[in-house]
Amino acid sequence: MTDSKLNRRQILSVGVLVGSTVALDGAHARSISGEVPWQPAQADAPTIVTPGPLQFFSPAEKDFIDAAISRLIPKDDLGPGAKEADVTVFLDRQMAGPYGKGAHWYMQGPWKKGEKTQGYQSRLSPAEMYRAAIKAIDAHCKEKFAGKPFAQLDQGQQDQLLHGLEKGEIELKGADGKTFFKLLLQNTVEGFFSDPIHGGNRDMVGWKLIGFPGARYDYRPYVKMHGKKLNLPPVGIKGRPDWTPS
Repeated sequence: MTDSKLNRRQILSVGVLVGSTVALDGAHARSISGEVPWQPAQADAPTIVTPGPLQFFSPAEKDFIDAAISRLIPKDDLGPGAKEADVTVFLDRQMAGPYGKGAHWYMQGPWKKGEKTQGYQSRLSPAEMYRAAIKAIDAHCKEKFAGKPFAQLDQGQQDQLLHGLEKGEIELKGADGKTFFKLLLQNTVEGFFSDPIHGGNRDMVGWKLIGFPGARYDYRPYVKMHGKKLNLPPVGIKGRPDWTPS
């Protein structure tokens, strides 16, 4: 090889030097003196949902959600259902936030049909799916049930329609009914069993139903207690209603 040509080792050396120069030029170090350099959970602290007006759902959409989640997780002898657990509030805040917008999802084309194992594949964000599907379902109900929207149907009719959506037997205009049902069911379960700071699981009714002790600091004493009922009151990230920090 002549002197006028660069060999592989020389090229790699030049690349490393250039990359190092760019990296060093882009770094902005600072000295920390007399201050705490970080706060615990500062970067990932969850947003605490507070009661208040709806942030996403219209009154008609809220009526649909109240009715639908009451059939997915109904109130019974075992305790409150999804509606009583404020799952509607959970869903409203989720749709108004980053999840509803699909902020952390890749939402660009190409739009090819996905496999069943690939999960949610709609080009609509969750919020767009909810809005389009609720409108289409109410339109379908009004056409089939003498002008009544979903929320005004009796429980038997509501169950019949939800089963039809689940099986993909009902064609909607502007939304895929089967995809929406799967999303709604998943989000309803999430709201019923999530930490109460997210708006659902009011009074920790979901956790009490399954005997989940919640976000406790230390589970080591109970790790080997398989199949045993612990009888521990559930604790959320903010504590529990009857707990007052000293």
